[in-house]
Amino acid sequence: MTTYRKTWDKDEFAKKAKDRLVAENEPEIVSERKVKRELLRPRDHKVDLDSKLGKTMVVTKDSPSAMQGGYYCKVCDCVVKDSINYLDHINGKKHQRNLGMSMKVERSTLDQVRARFEKNKRKREEEEKNKAEDYDLEARAQERQEEEERQRVLKRQRKKDKKRAANEAQDDDVDPELAAVMGFGGFGK
Repeated sequence: MTTYRKTWDKDEFAKKAKDRLVAENEPEIVSERKVKRELLRPRDHKVDLDSKLGKTMVVTKDSPSAMQGGYYCKVCDCVVKDSINYLDHINGKKHQRNLGMSMKVERSTLDQVRARFEKNKRKREEEEKNKAEDYDLEARAQERQEEEERQRVLKRQRKKDKKRAANEAQDDDVDPELAAVMGFGGFGK
């Protein structure tokens, strides 16, 4: 008689449960498998995304992966086709693991947090001080008026030069003997 119901081998599962309990009670074996990784730390170098920007490369199927188009990761030995995916890769779990780091961040101490707040406070005060110097309205208004006056003087000078050049060109067209016979010295003087 055939039954299509699965029958469980109770002895086999009892053995598996016993092995699991033994493994849980022996922490030395578990710690040997687990690799202690460094905590995540900030990069000490600038990521170079602009070096290949606008460059043309000839890529063949026989080219080594470092010479193919895109961004090459030496640590993982892979090529990523664009800058956004490259940034995602170098910030990702696989790359960080290959560098020997876990994705856990070191907890900051109270002193570190206070020091960071002080640093940011000083930076903000310095920026506000610089802004106050940059936005002195009276000085800016005075500079603006001086610049406008310079522009007006320059415009007048150009206009006079243009008029003078036009008069000289017009005087060159008229014969002085003819103008004397007709009874006038010149036009527009």
